[in-house]
Amino acid sequence: MQKRKLKAWLYLLPALLFLGVFLVYPLIDVVVYSVEEGFTSVSQTYDGVGLGNYNTVLRDPDFLQALKNTVLLVAITVPLSTLLALFISLGLSSIKKLRNLFQTVYFLPYVTNTLAVGLVFMLLFDKTETTDGLINLFIRIFGGGAVDFIDGPYWAKMFVMCFYTVWVVLPFKVLILTSALASVDETYYKAARMDGTRKGRIFLRITLPMISPMIFYLVITGFIGAFKAYSDAVALFGTNLNAAGMNTLVGYVYDKLYSEGGGSPALASAAALILFAIVLTITCINLMISKKKVHY
Repeated sequence: MQKRKLKAWLYLLPALLFLGVFLVYPLIDVVVYSVEEGFTSVSQTYDGVGLGNYNTVLRDPDFLQALKNTVLLVAITVPLSTLLALFISLGLSSIKKLRNLFQTVYFLPYVTNTLAVGLVFMLLFDKTETTDGLINLFIRIFGGGAVDFIDGPYWAKMFVMCFYTVWVVLPFKVLILTSALASVDETYYKAARMDGTRKGRIFLRITLPMISPMIFYLVITGFIGAFKAYSDAVALFGTNLNAAGMNTLVGYVYDKLYSEGGGSPALASAAALILFAIVLTITCINLMISKKKVHY
């Protein structure tokens, strides 16, 4: 028995070493950095240990703006993209001919480079001296006025950001939900039809509960992915996101880590742990809700 346990631990040793070096040690290092007050990158010295870095971060207007942007992005894009993906998946599942073609078309944005898609969106929405952009052209056709979506009001920039995020994450969610719908046993549908059950009730009582684990998975990963948003904002608004008022929490951490003068790893670590605490809290809340709403 002891030999078997030793053999099992030897098999696990490479994975444990990998996790220890690339996950556990960096996490401990981040925690240590976050409590070192007055840390100087050049001399690698600090004045003392405490929660001053957290206090500085939470009072920073740039951090509060980044937090606001990220929370809005999460609150809008995660439910919206999941609902859209569900409706599209239901439509694709009802199509017999050319189903594979439509699935491929919907999946193409997911395999396209994120920055390339962002540049295309910027060209569509950007208002310059020579042109108002394609989107403003359609707005004018319907009698509206041109809007500067890239350098204009906050609501316009947030609209573009949310639109772009939904566009990027939608294909993966459609793929997952289409597969989930295909895995539902047809016997349940046949029994419901024999009883004369309406389509809406079939969806609520059979389809939705059967695919609820996949919906829950997409919601969890959607929250985590939206909180990690950064490259999307860079592709749309450039690298100076604070000036544009469209920075995200990950962008704030990056700015603090690589700012002029060697950066501030202590502040970046404090901001990263705050982000970790937010994501962990939301994940735990979702897990508690899933115990009642998700059917395995």
